[in-house]
Amino acid sequence: MKQVTQTLKTGAVEINNVPIPTLSDKFVLVQNIASVISAGTEKTKIDMGKKSLLQKAKARPDLVKQVLKKIQTEGLAKTWQTVQARLDSPSPLGYSCAGKVVAVGGLVEGMSPGDIVACAGAGYANHAELITVPRNLVIKVPPGVNVEDASFTTMGAIAMQGVRLAQPLLGETFLVLGLGLIGQLTVQLLQANGCRVVGTDLDNSLVDLAEKFGVTGIMPNDNVSRICADLTGGHGVDGAIICAGTNSNGPIELCGEVTRNKGRVVVVGAVRMDIPREPYFKKEISIVISKSYGPGRYDPLYEEGGNDYPIGYVRFTEQRNMESFLELLAADKLDIQSLITHRFTLDQAPEAYNLIEGKKTEPYLGIILKYDNPSIRKHKQEKRIEVSPRKINKDKSGISFFGAGNYATASLLPPLNDMNTLEFRGLVTASGRTAQGVAKQFGFSFCADNFKELLTDDTDIVMITTRHDSHASSVTAALQANKHVYVEKPLAMSADELAEIQLAWQQSNGVQLMTGYNRRFAPLTHDLIQFFSGVQSPLVVNIRINAGSIPDNHWIQDPIIGGGRIIGECCHFIDLASALTHSLPVSVYTTGTTKKNKSILLNDNVSINLHMENGSIANIIYTADGSKSMAKEYIEVFGGGRSAILDDFKKALFFEGDTKMSKKKLRGQDKGQKAMLNAWIEGLRNGTPCLSYDSQIRTALATIMAVESMTIDTVMLIDPAVMVSNIATS
Repeated sequence: MKQVTQTLKTGAVEINNVPIPTLSDKFVLVQNIASVISAGTEKTKIDMGKKSLLQKAKARPDLVKQVLKKIQTEGLAKTWQTVQARLDSPSPLGYSCAGKVVAVGGLVEGMSPGDIVACAGAGYANHAELITVPRNLVIKVPPGVNVEDASFTTMGAIAMQGVRLAQPLLGETFLVLGLGLIGQLTVQLLQANGCRVVGTDLDNSLVDLAEKFGVTGIMPNDNVSRICADLTGGHGVDGAIICAGTNSNGPIELCGEVTRNKGRVVVVGAVRMDIPREPYFKKEISIVISKSYGPGRYDPLYEEGGNDYPIGYVRFTEQRNMESFLELLAADKLDIQSLITHRFTLDQAPEAYNLIEGKKTEPYLGIILKYDNPSIRKHKQEKRIEVSPRKINKDKSGISFFGAGNYATASLLPPLNDMNTLEFRGLVTASGRTAQGVAKQFGFSFCADNFKELLTDDTDIVMITTRHDSHASSVTAALQANKHVYVEKPLAMSADELAEIQLAWQQSNGVQLMTGYNRRFAPLTHDLIQFFSGVQSPLVVNIRINAGSIPDNHWIQDPIIGGGRIIGECCHFIDLASALTHSLPVSVYTTGTTKKNKSILLNDNVSINLHMENGSIANIIYTADGSKSMAKEYIEVFGGGRSAILDDFKKALFFEGDTKMSKKKLRGQDKGQKAMLNAWIEGLRNGTPCLSYDSQIRTALATIMAVESMTIDTVMLIDPAVMVSNIATS
């Protein structure tokens, strides 16, 4: 299918042929009929792409701080790879559209294939022939409503939320600053609410258009304060809604002048907000910023999770704002057609963007992209999209990727790309535009929309780097197809999933499974292992992880998708403990802090105690509540009269006897990713795995049991040969 994307590195707008996005349980697959180009928001994004790297840095100092922090912890080379991967990745454009439902996820209620719907959301409602949209960002279009009009629903919801926050009353007077698309919708909504509306803009033609809707227009050179005073008997307007986009502080200052005592000011557009104290204080003016489409926006539990807010507590969510806008369209209360100045086909999208970039000088407002969707019909027969088609080189191992997020593109793909024994074959991601961009960047033969396309004869190795909830099922399917498998941690999120993997591996024909436990391959880890290699007594290992907090709404904190940070991250350190002690865990006991807002599964402040087969013990302290100025990972090992410290994989200290001490320091942090990949590929080549299957199963099971042990007051015994087999046969 075709999709409009922009590359942040160059700002170039392109139409790419990409796989159809994956449909999940709480999403709806929609075939676009019309979408709206947001001249303001999308022009800002394109302008950012056109800037040089230095100009981008000046425009986003917050991101520069993140990059500098990453350089300090991970080194310049790896940080540069990450930045380049982000800059080269194509980004979707668009966030407001309407189309026909093609398919619905299994947990979607109230939607059926064939329904005409309006869709919202950047990253979802894109300029593409087919899109997948969360259920709470889709609303049915009432009968009789023009689909072109319905494609404006997202922008209508933005205007609706601004109006709701202004709390207009019948007969009140409102000033609207900025009469672009959102401003024109705002004045119509205010009038539908029984208000008198005054509107102004720097563009005379936009003021003229607003006057056609009954607005009292104020031209750029007119005295706004005087006119507002004359219209209101000197009291000032009851409220003002700022729909402009500018770096100037003028709109905020003007609103303070023209708004009456105890009036309201709502900021919808992106403007400077140095609020002058004197007028706002003396008049006790209320000021509020409107957050996009309404309550629920940017809340993943609402948008992606499909959890609605009870109507008794939140009357108008973003979806209910969309619904209200469509109801006004059905009642002929709004005039959308007068706002449309241009219509383009999808193939003409670059011409449409030339218009908003200023390469064409004609005036514009509402710009529609229309879809005839011929490539969708073709795509139904073509499961693959050829990117770099070539004859398969049988002397090289064909490697295919499922998932291509930041870690894969920055830490896995670059070093694998340098190996002359491998050839990139297929790539599948949840969003088709990501697959297309990464496939071009690294020279994959094809990209596809279904994981099964990676299990064909031209693939020897499958790398799984998706979100955690898909790991186990993908590993199982790949093993059943007799493919070598690399999977990012965690291997599985439950013992039942491990059982499925166990059965698939037992039935496979000599394939290797590799979990991405890179820390055991770090050079300083190797030095510690060598230092204790002659010690006969059990070791004592202490691992402290100052992980830092992540937002509660991050996908890792979702119990279904991410499984929590213990499942997702502590497996690294259980494996590291196994590597340092040359032994596997046989029991685990975990305690954690108690917090009102944290379940046991999502606890990220824990102490994990491991007892190993050879009598060694390991204690893992994992905390999210420490200072970020402190090093993240600190490891101590004791045994046989020796001690060693590994500090954040940058330096190591070695102690022997009473006085002997040595140290080793690296130029930058090295957590072993490259060494792990080299060892893994070499193990595939010579038939000897660099990490045993039993070790991976034991680590995965120990991690799962670490969480389980917090639910009951007991030590969990780890015997995968018995436990997993019992689960598999039950």
